[in-house]
Amino acid sequence: MRLDNKVALITGGAAGIGEATCIRFINDGARVVIADINQTQGQALAERLGESALFVTLDVTQPQQWQSAIESTLEKFGRLDILVNNAGIVIPGNIEECTLEDWQRTQSINSDAVFLGTQAAIKVMKVNSGGSIINISSMEGIIGEPNLPAYNASKGAVRIFTKSVALHCANQGYNIRANSVHPGYVMTKLVADAIASLPEDQAKEYQQKALSNIPMGRMSEPKEIAGVIAFLASEDASYITGSELVVDGGYTAR
Repeated sequence: MRLDNKVALITGGAAGIGEATCIRFINDGARVVIADINQTQGQALAERLGESALFVTLDVTQPQQWQSAIESTLEKFGRLDILVNNAGIVIPGNIEECTLEDWQRTQSINSDAVFLGTQAAIKVMKVNSGGSIINISSMEGIIGEPNLPAYNASKGAVRIFTKSVALHCANQGYNIRANSVHPGYVMTKLVADAIASLPEDQAKEYQQKALSNIPMGRMSEPKEIAGVIAFLASEDASYITGSELVVDGGYTAR
């Protein structure tokens, strides 16, 4: 029960890493706000998790919806201790294929929304007892991928943005920690959909290449990423801020 009585808001919480994190947090004693645009899936998860869970509809690109989500969190649970900025998208396409629309949409959800959420959370956390902000970046925020320039840029922005936030909060004495998590290939619908959007021959080649480059020889399960997020949210990580935790089965160690 390392998160006993803590209150966490998790974006993209209805599926994938977000869903696994909600479940892990509940099991660790937290109360969880599942924030997602998928109302059906999010509400079903909240009902499954019981009284310690609340679903709120949140389009992470909209500042007013962030304000509403924070207000709902405070109204239901009275506080906010943890923010997990997890919502994200992937639109494959190399630099010659990527459209400006694809680029801007990717930045809006993967990067701009992290700024909005972090800013909103700090406003609440700094006047209470502090907190932990965990931004889900990617190993693609550290290394390059020729078919993912927009995604690379958005996740790289999250990486360095998190360090800036960590330094600011420490300098101000807010007792707010900020860290980023950098998953490798994870067996989620997001990854499956991205691969499925490629031509069949490219999709097969991409999967084979990806697995051959993972020293541990497999993709991770969402719950393995959720465990790392739970660690960063807990007091076990009380002296960790401005850090990046890479969870990629050794991919970037080569």
